[in-house]
Amino acid sequence: MQLTDFDYELPEELIAQAPASRRDGSRLMCLDRSAMTVESRQFVDILDYFRAGDVLVVNDTQVIPARLLGHKLTGGKVEIFLVRRVVDNHDSEEWLCLTKSSKTLRPGTVVSFNADFSAEILEEAEAPYRRVRFDCSGDFMEQVEAIGHLPLPPYIKRADSREDHARYQTVFAREKGAVAAPTAGLHFTTEILQQLRAFGVIIVNLTLHVGLGTFLPVRVDDIKQHKMHAELYSVPIETADSVNLARQEGRRVFALGTTSARALETAATADGLLASGCGDSEIFIYPGYQFKIVDALITNFHLPKSTLLMLVSAFAGRDFILSAYQQAVEEKFRFFSYGDCMLIV
Repeated sequence: MQLTDFDYELPEELIAQAPASRRDGSRLMCLDRSAMTVESRQFVDILDYFRAGDVLVVNDTQVIPARLLGHKLTGGKVEIFLVRRVVDNHDSEEWLCLTKSSKTLRPGTVVSFNADFSAEILEEAEAPYRRVRFDCSGDFMEQVEAIGHLPLPPYIKRADSREDHARYQTVFAREKGAVAAPTAGLHFTTEILQQLRAFGVIIVNLTLHVGLGTFLPVRVDDIKQHKMHAELYSVPIETADSVNLARQEGRRVFALGTTSARALETAATADGLLASGCGDSEIFIYPGYQFKIVDALITNFHLPKSTLLMLVSAFAGRDFILSAYQQAVEEKFRFFSYGDCMLIV
């Protein structure tokens, strides 16, 4: 398949620049794969599509304010973007980072954020990353939370705000480490989760720390040549047990977001069971892939030519997805991270 097979026209005004006034106030487009039907609803109607005994798997990763703004000792401004921790102990905190400055940051360059927090460029890593060591008094993550900026996606054309620090996190975010939100989860409120549990839906968690790869464009025409960036994931034993029992009993497994879907399919065994444990997810899902765990998918509307659009096309069929996207454009759904929601059953 070619990259152009996953392109579509999107008016810029449909790219959501801010969240809906209410967390659960978005619209919902529901796709039924067997009936090949599309319904336009409100997100709060999602309860109608669950059955007692369904398992909903959520990604409890928490977005960190990964954009750190500082300056060199000579005064030049520097931005350091945390991507992935490589060393974490009492003596050292080292990360792979992206950096931005007017001049090249050479190894040994020191960047100061405040009197108690600084960084040193250690070395060039695999392009475009640098390895950076941080020095701070007190807890590293507390310093990051105090001075960092949320890394809003590049298609949101504004600076992060106080509102984003609440709304660009899911209500079930627990494990710090993502540099982008698992955006399908942004629609869920504690009340809706409580209603699902009361109805008999089993809600379990896993962790996949969303990395920068979610924003990086596919740069090859033949999509099979694309290589995914690794993202850390963890599947608790309790989650694996719940999912495996549901599969054995013929109950459905809903993945909340493409990140949950990727973690589930990464941890799937050859016989269609879910293995607990942790590791790197590098799975690239595109049409032709046979899903082993996921029976239903809750997601947002994704960028043209993106790996996320390829994943949902693998799940529901490329033509069906692109037709639904065209309908969403015509009905003026809101797209991307702060946009509206799609359910595929």
